[in-house]
Amino acid sequence: MFTGIVRHVGIVRDVRSAGDGKRLGIDLGPLAEGLSPGESVAVAGACLTAAEISASNVIFDVVGETLSRTTLGELRAGAKVNLERSLRLGEALDGHLVQGHVDGTARVARVNRTGQWIVEFDAPAELTDMMVPKGSVAIDGVSLTLVNVADGRFSVALIPTTLGRTTAGKLAVGERVNVETDIIGKCVRRYLQQRGNTAGGVTMEKLREAGFI
Repeated sequence: MFTGIVRHVGIVRDVRSAGDGKRLGIDLGPLAEGLSPGESVAVAGACLTAAEISASNVIFDVVGETLSRTTLGELRAGAKVNLERSLRLGEALDGHLVQGHVDGTARVARVNRTGQWIVEFDAPAELTDMMVPKGSVAIDGVSLTLVNVADGRFSVALIPTTLGRTTAGKLAVGERVNVETDIIGKCVRRYLQQRGNTAGGVTMEKLREAGFI
């Protein structure tokens, strides 16, 4: 479990094929301190297991299923990735509950740098159906608040701290990102599906009818 609060931006040092998957070598910098093989690290929002550790360089095995659902297959040596160690009991939950289980990818449709930074994304309907304005979403492992949500499109606002401490400040139109929707939204959507009441996506009216608010 993670929080979506990026602790370090690492650098991909090596990418190798391994059957239908890949082995990623990533410099974790200070996050490698105290890390043991078998522990979890969120890499660009995807939960990966540390396989080998040499100083600050950590090797992760990425299976084909993960490559098909995320942007990790596009990583090349020199790429920068958001990193977060797993949450420990008793630590502050500054972002929101993030599993590191990427639901799918979205593509940057527009970046508005006038005044407040607003980034708009095009995304499959199955992703936007689990979002609500002012709700939470993780983009490449960064906990963000949704501004607007429509069928197939959503937007987030980026504050200076996020721009300076993550890869979000480098987002460009056309770029793909990993998306993990809020676990609460997933539970609500599943509940509505079981009731046969999903037409039009998740709405405030449906949430009231179901007793969530």
